[in-house]
Amino acid sequence: MTLPALSLVATPTKRRSVIELAQRAEELGFPAIACPSLGSALGLCASLAHETSTIRFYTAIHGIYGTTAGDMGTLASHIHEIGGGRFALGLGVSHEPMVKRLGVQAGRPLSDIRNYVAALRANEKYSGELPPILLAALRDKMLDLAQEVAEGALWANASHSATVEQVKRVARDRSSFRLSVMIPTVISDDVAAAKAVNRKTMINYVRLPNYRNYWRSAGYVDEMDAVERTIGDGGDLTSAMSDRWLTDCTLAGPSTVIREGFERWRDLGIEPIAVMSSTSGGQVKAVAELFDVYS
Repeated sequence: MTLPALSLVATPTKRRSVIELAQRAEELGFPAIACPSLGSALGLCASLAHETSTIRFYTAIHGIYGTTAGDMGTLASHIHEIGGGRFALGLGVSHEPMVKRLGVQAGRPLSDIRNYVAALRANEKYSGELPPILLAALRDKMLDLAQEVAEGALWANASHSATVEQVKRVARDRSSFRLSVMIPTVISDDVAAAKAVNRKTMINYVRLPNYRNYWRSAGYVDEMDAVERTIGDGGDLTSAMSDRWLTDCTLAGPSTVIREGFERWRDLGIEPIAVMSSTSGGQVKAVAELFDVYS
């Protein structure tokens, strides 16, 4: 039985406990820790380079607009070196609300990512050897670009049914081109309660036009129409999320359902990343529930 990767967020005042969770994940044989931008992905990765010894770790996903390529390359090279080659740098253009908060002007996503990676490569003679670079690639053109300029690709909240076809675009040998997907996950025998938690998680994503466009292309036109009407009316967005769509993009239910769900993604050659929530607690409780499934 192959374990999933695990997403961990180093929130203020709880950073030491998160490092301890990572160390426990390493002991249990989890293959990797994915570090989202929330809670400082690079800070957590720097700590993991020192506080763990065998588990892989990567940013999933760090936005390109808040850090210059020069600064990013130097820090990424440092973590790569100190971590003994266990680190990978997952990059993306983030989302419009995040870009606005940074007070920067975003350009065309494909051009911006291409230029950023090129700048990282150009600076490598000064920064030191870079880690493998992974690109957030929800859509086909970005996946194609990842194959051209990077060593892997990342998805978040992706439609499994759509990815079955999309992953066929990957022309490289799967052993050298890394693929990972972040999956909102809740483990509970109360399936309705677990799905309710995932629906709340997905509110932030259905509000974003780029995600709605992606899910439309994946075949969820009625759901996205309902979401847009609900946004306009100021109603409860969770009511617009069908079970069909939710089950395709998230995992909720007892341990057997969760394990089978991860294996479906692995069958596509994609490393599943468990982004854990719980019906009865926070991150520590949710991760403990995942540990129980695989211990």
